[in-house]
Amino acid sequence: MKKTAGIIAFRRNHDSIDLFLVHPGGPFWVAKDVHAWSVPKGEFSEEDALTAAKREFREETGQLIEGEFTALPPQKAQGKTFYLYAVESSAPDPDIVQSNTFELEWPPKSGYMQQFPEVDRAAWVPLEQAPLKLHKNQQFILQQLAWLIR
Repeated sequence: MKKTAGIIAFRRNHDSIDLFLVHPGGPFWVAKDVHAWSVPKGEFSEEDALTAAKREFREETGQLIEGEFTALPPQKAQGKTFYLYAVESSAPDPDIVQSNTFELEWPPKSGYMQQFPEVDRAAWVPLEQAPLKLHKNQQFILQQLAWLIR
């Protein structure tokens, strides 16, 4: 089974909590908003999960993240095991996100290969709006995080 590691960055904002979410890049996702967002994450194999999660955060946002990381219980979803770490931090800046790119034949069957960012934007999303933004297969993140931040 594949393994995925990611960082759930959150901040306390007056009476609410915001989550730092990223929107996938590429032509398929460009006009999608509802259930399209994710936490910065990616697959790993050799390294430990926290190291992988920090690497993926840096690759998808162009930013380092530090703080006291809390490991959430591993969760199986989408044919993968997710290893997620929550950290309270207001440091990630959605306005300066710079992501790795991937190559895709676009338009399909055209023979033209184009580069697209893995992440095309990021945002601080109020926890109340997160169920509408997060991909349906990642809703478990909200349940896992609830015990930590309330």
